[in-house]
Amino acid sequence: MASTVRTKARPTIHEFDLIRALHRRHGRRTPSVIQGIGDDAAVITPRAGQWMVLTTDLLTEGVHFDLRTATMADIGFRAAAANLSDIAAMGGTPQHLLVALAIPRTGTSRHVHQLYRGMMAACRPHHVGLIGGDTSASSGGWFLSVTLTGSVPPRKALFRGGARIGDFLYVTGTVGDALAGLRLLNEPPPRAKHHLRTAALSARHRQFLIGRHLRPTARVAEGQWLSTHRFATSAIDISDGLSGDLRHICEESHVGADLDLGALPLSPACRAYAASRTLDPVDLALTGGEDYELLFTVSPHQRSRLERTALKRGFSLTCIGEIHPLRFGIQAMPSHGRRRRLANTSYEHFA
Repeated sequence: MASTVRTKARPTIHEFDLIRALHRRHGRRTPSVIQGIGDDAAVITPRAGQWMVLTTDLLTEGVHFDLRTATMADIGFRAAAANLSDIAAMGGTPQHLLVALAIPRTGTSRHVHQLYRGMMAACRPHHVGLIGGDTSASSGGWFLSVTLTGSVPPRKALFRGGARIGDFLYVTGTVGDALAGLRLLNEPPPRAKHHLRTAALSARHRQFLIGRHLRPTARVAEGQWLSTHRFATSAIDISDGLSGDLRHICEESHVGADLDLGALPLSPACRAYAASRTLDPVDLALTGGEDYELLFTVSPHQRSRLERTALKRGFSLTCIGEIHPLRFGIQAMPSHGRRRRLANTSYEHFA
């Protein structure tokens, strides 16, 4: 991919001014970057003795984001966070960012700079630098493709295919928040007759949930910790929804799973939102993607050390199930009632 940010057929944006501005604002030089923005391709020095980790995500206006409910900075932040979360799920350290952008006729340089400002706000805490990309005109809406490189020590990368029978299933943070936040953003303004229902959710809870959707946290430190100490036997980030992402681990590991629905970590805000809309918060947790929490498995003999060390590090982890033989399938035990097959309610493109 070319490292020069070029503009094709976009008369209202001046190509080389944009390149210089992006280079000046975001093209931080580090010892690993031999050449970044400004040439035909970026040149980097891989970390000696490390495996390289590569990930990319494509975001499309109207599918992944809506300009009526998110700022350009929010969109940029979420795009970067999605890729940072992929590196986190592998136990890696993120390093370099490349961005390809298609700009509609309504787009301006100000929009572009806001987008990059959001991306770099997500990347800066992890010392990730922008090293290149490309831009083009779009005859439709905005299209954003983000590529992120990272590294991980040899044989310490976390994969989906390592879960073993008897392992315990864990998740970081809380789940279901991002979907609740998205639904809040898409709700029409409350009318008088619905005032009591919508007023049941406090401003604090509303702000928390919308923030979890627009500005998610990539669990990079947790992923590195799981990898370095060899705690996790498998891992994935929750980007499509817990029910579907658990299925990915089971399919790649050739195992089944028993999910304890009563143990799912639900935030007070998510519970309050569900109560105010007469919803089951468990359904939000199973369906909602883009929480970007880590779902991982741990062998029984590592469990006590994992929880003891997590407490010292201040990491929030919850055990939510156990891995079983493949013939068990993927089942869920509710707080009250009988165990049942877990339906896949996660988001899926082209479904």
